[in-house]
Amino acid sequence: MADIPVRCSAVSVVLLRLVEGQPEVLLLRRNHTLVGEWCQVAGAIEDGEKAWEAALREVKEETGLACDRFYSADICEQFCEADRDAISLLPVFVGFVKPQAAVVINHEHSEFRWVSFEEALIMVPFAGQRHVLRHVKAEFVDREPIRHLFITAAGVQSL
Repeated sequence: MADIPVRCSAVSVVLLRLVEGQPEVLLLRRNHTLVGEWCQVAGAIEDGEKAWEAALREVKEETGLACDRFYSADICEQFCEADRDAISLLPVFVGFVKPQAAVVINHEHSEFRWVSFEEALIMVPFAGQRHVLRHVKAEFVDREPIRHLFITAAGVQSL
């Protein structure tokens, strides 16, 4: 019996801002892999990095943004990569940014859009992304996130 490897080598970050009390999600249009598809911030964990450190680095590299508040989403995005015969699990993080913060995308993306959750659910291509977005809306927008998920600049809060 053969096993399918489970890989956890990347992170996913949902960036949010509140504009006149309404939440908006940042989506980026990809340039390289999955060309033309809309996605949240995502990227590889580098050697020696913790997942949350990789998430903050990827936010800065891909958008130029800094998070005012940053959380573990307490969920993993998961998908099967048939071409690699592997299952990928990506820890998800949630970052809140100032409404007026300027997005500066890098070479990995061709454009960005701040959209409502409803629009984001239509724009993203994968069911796993929609699952993550629904979870983030329920746990970080519709209710106050629990303090145990908050990550400070110095690292993860102790539970």
